Amino acid sequence: MASLFDNIKKYKPSNLQEEHDKEQMLQFMELYDDYLERKNEIAHFTASMWTVNKERTKTLMVHHNLYNSWSWVGGHADGMEDLCAVALKELQEETGVKYAKLVSKDIFSLETLTVNGHIRKGIWVPSHLHFNLTYLAEAEECEELIVQEDENSAVQWWTFEDALKVSVESWMIENIYKKLIEKSRKNI
Repeated sequence: MASLFDNIKKYKPSNLQEEHDKEQMLQFMELYDDYLERKNEIAHFTASMWTVNKERTKTLMVHHNLYNSWSWVGGHADGMEDLCAVALKELQEETGVKYAKLVSKDIFSLETLTVNGHIRKGIWVPSHLHFNLTYLAEAEECEELIVQEDENSAVQWWTFEDALKVSVESWMIENIYKKLIEKSRKNI
């Protein structure tokens, strides 16, 4: 199995954002050994799952407590190099979806995300970066959904158009979600 570094290196960026973020990730991995751990307070890796229905007309999103916005699902690597497995685990934990079909184990998208300082479980978490890898999965809309209350307050399928309306994070809408929707439609 190829290393995380090798998988990122072979990834073909789809735009300027991805070109720059890919290089930033690779440089960071060469400088720091703890890039998979939250203890690195400058930056660390996370994984997200962009989950779509089979028709590629809807996406599954959670209402994220920290950001007070609808968003994709995802989480921290916490030492795991298999970020595809991390993303799949997060999808199951955050939504209850059990039978998602991974479209590919290849990276679907990559992005550097900023995280503002905040308090989590009574501890101050300083502002930092998430080097995020996104994977693509298909799921059935009829699966029973659950809410992971310590992180999210709702889980719902949205049409692509409505997903862009319910998120309140303008940077994510313009630079990430629109990109993911476009790539989803091309990847049928």
